[in-house]
Amino acid sequence: MRIDGNRLHDRATELVLAYYAAFNRHDREAMLALLDEQVVHDPNQGPRETGREAFAAFMARMDRCYREQLHGIVVMATADGERAAAEYVVHGEYLADDEGLPPARGQRYSLPGGAFFDIRDGRIARVSNHYNLQDWLAQVR
Repeated sequence: MRIDGNRLHDRATELVLAYYAAFNRHDREAMLALLDEQVVHDPNQGPRETGREAFAAFMARMDRCYREQLHGIVVMATADGERAAAEYVVHGEYLADDEGLPPARGQRYSLPGGAFFDIRDGRIARVSNHYNLQDWLAQVR
């Protein structure tokens, strides 16, 4: 298959890959620029949040508590480019206590994760993140 950016699913794939490249660079401004103004965010095990401001606040908390890199990223997109999914492995370090979770002591962890995306007008309109919280808890306890 040739990926040339002309097909809608190619553009969706490139958008999600750009989002994760910005994540791995810790370039939060670049991440936010790829999101729809009213992006819907479903964090793993948390309540739905709406809007870029809420997403920025979530990422600020994540950056305070965790240092993470995603490896082995695989992206799949629908032919119409309106939906995408990604699978990856999170390699991280628990830096500071996060509310309701065990104390942080610099524990390292590695676990598979995934996300689902809605794409509208060339921007990410929804991000739903999923990973096995029990696996993570077992690694940091």
